[in-house]
Amino acid sequence: MPIFKINKTKAVQISLKEDGFGSEAELRDFFAENLDEILGVRFIEKEYPINYGGIDYKIDTLGIDENNSPVIIEYKWRENEEIFAQGKCYFNWLRKNKPHFELLVDNKLGAKTKVNWEQPRVILIAQGFSRYVLGAVQQEKNIELKTYTYYEPDILQIENIYSPTEIKTNKKNGKKRETGEYNLEYHLKITSPEMQKMVNLLRLKILELLDVKENFGKSGIFYRTIKGLEKSFARLEFRKKWVWLLIREPYYKSDIKKIVKDVTSNEWGYKGMIKFTPDSDVNYIFNLVKQSYESTL
Repeated sequence: MPIFKINKTKAVQISLKEDGFGSEAELRDFFAENLDEILGVRFIEKEYPINYGGIDYKIDTLGIDENNSPVIIEYKWRENEEIFAQGKCYFNWLRKNKPHFELLVDNKLGAKTKVNWEQPRVILIAQGFSRYVLGAVQQEKNIELKTYTYYEPDILQIENIYSPTEIKTNKKNGKKRETGEYNLEYHLKITSPEMQKMVNLLRLKILELLDVKENFGKSGIFYRTIKGLEKSFARLEFRKKWVWLLIREPYYKSDIKKIVKDVTSNEWGYKGMIKFTPDSDVNYIFNLVKQSYESTL
């Protein structure tokens, strides 16, 4: 995808920087230093050695996202079909070594950070992917594909090529397109009828935003942008008489009512929390959610 610089009334195409990253290690280290800014993932380890099936490997990057879901990231400097097989291998290792990963998180981020195993992720990043990889990944529920392009003088573009779609929902009833235990009905049953109406009002407003994906897990519902960097921007956690709403930042200038609580110390990717009750102003709350959404674009 070409990028143009606007010079008054003229468009000047920006050239590719062929030697942008000098090696795969340089690519990996750059992402490791900027993981939260680029992918919304907190860094745990890089070049992490594992043994799986009697073979030694090194996982490029381990991290956790805004929902405290485990994230494995594998990079390729150019285009390489091995990346897909590596991603599946590392994911299998992760599923079989949950206590080990949790210990890594404790050592890096502290014991307050509780790993959420509902939707672990594998992100594969390369300059491009073959048609074989693009075909094979369609059957995967945990693997995402992203490409990077380095432009002159120092401009990095990340493009989302594939992300799982089995958790997209019908806007009216929230039923999963594939059968599963957790859906909208599962969560709404936890809370009061008054709160259910409020949640549905807010939810429909959120789903009117462009390129939003709704995800259902055991502990709650969270919303993530589909295109671009694909970051989570809101999370709903249900209680009997209210719902906790988590958003990205602890402070917003438009929050004149001061309803956003700073929960940075909770060690989630979300830093702001709102107590959403039957008496809440849905439009006011949606405005804050929208600002959280816009910060991911």
